[in-house]
Amino acid sequence: MPTPLHEAKAELFRTLGHPVRIRVLELLSEREHAVHELLAKIDIEPSALSQQLGVLRRAGAVRQRRVGGEVLYSVRTETVPALLDAARATLSEVLAGQTQLQAELDDEAGAGK
Repeated sequence: MPTPLHEAKAELFRTLGHPVRIRVLELLSEREHAVHELLAKIDIEPSALSQQLGVLRRAGAVRQRRVGGEVLYSVRTETVPALLDAARATLSEVLAGQTQLQAELDDEAGAGK
C-alpha cells in the first residue's frame, strides 16, 4: 500500500525538524560544501554532523559526491531554498502577529494603571 501524501509530508517535516539539519540546508542552499566547511560554520562534533547529513541524504534532501579525498554535499532539488524561504516568511508573519498581540497587551496593561 503506498504511503498517503499527508504522511509523506509529515515525514519530510520530521526530517527537517532539527536545527542542525536546517542550518546544513541553509548553507547548502547557498552552494556546495565540503564536510570540513560545514564543520567550520556549525558548532557540532564531526560524528554528529555525519549523522545529520546521513538523515538528510536518506530522506533525499541532499546528495554527496567525492572529489579526491573530499566529500561534497549539495541540495538535491532546487525547491529546498524555496522551502526555507517559505519557512522564514511564515515565521516572520507569526512573530509579527505575536508582536502585535504583545503591543495590545502592553497597551491594555498601561490603560489599567
